[in-house]
Amino acid sequence: MLEVLDVGNNNIEDTFPHWLESLPNLQVLVLRSNKFHGFVQSTKESPSFPKLRVLDLSSNDFLGPLPLRYMENFKAMMDPHGEDGSPEYMNGEIPNVIGKLSSLKGLNLSHNNLTGQIPLSLGNLTNLEWLDLSSNELAGKIPDKLVSLTELSVLNLSNNHLVGRIPQGSQFNTFGNGSYEGNLGLCGIPLSKSCDGIGTPSSSFQEKDELCGFGWRVVVLGYGCGVVFGLLMGYLVFRTGKPK
Repeated sequence: MLEVLDVGNNNIEDTFPHWLESLPNLQVLVLRSNKFHGFVQSTKESPSFPKLRVLDLSSNDFLGPLPLRYMENFKAMMDPHGEDGSPEYMNGEIPNVIGKLSSLKGLNLSHNNLTGQIPLSLGNLTNLEWLDLSSNELAGKIPDKLVSLTELSVLNLSNNHLVGRIPQGSQFNTFGNGSYEGNLGLCGIPLSKSCDGIGTPSSSFQEKDELCGFGWRVVVLGYGCGVVFGLLMGYLVFRTGKPK
């Protein structure tokens, strides 16, 4: 039962594929950035696209308005929560089987409601060059196995609920704070929050010395200013001969 159909960003040249009306479980239909043309007309008397929630027809050459029959039968769009309280295509965990897509170059699952943990199987995608799992509901630790992704040049895990020590080594040494922001439970480089022996966040030296009323930076600054002032006074005494 087909639920998602995305053929966007191709060079498909055709009229609107009316046969899609016969897919009663279709929830997402993306036809954007192609060469579709003509009128979008319904050819059926029976209800069409009753479960459709996402429809993207942008950047084509369609003519005229959407058929009234389609609009009247977009029942799922009229009920934002659906029968079970949430859109089916927007929830759930990232399946472990994704690790079998060994030729995958990029993976973007951002801005959804994905739950669970980052699957260990992602470490098998050794050809992966960019990974974006940001703005989801992912929890748990970042798998150390992801360090084996030596081709990875872009990583975005921000705005989730990840915890523990950030893996170190390989490409992970090149990612900045932006890759992890919005995960209050993460610690370790490149974040300023250090980890204790078991990989949980702990107070840093900087936080501790600030609690004492002043930090080591203040001490260094005062010492430096004192040295400069002393050298200046010595120079003036040498030039003027005062005080004798």
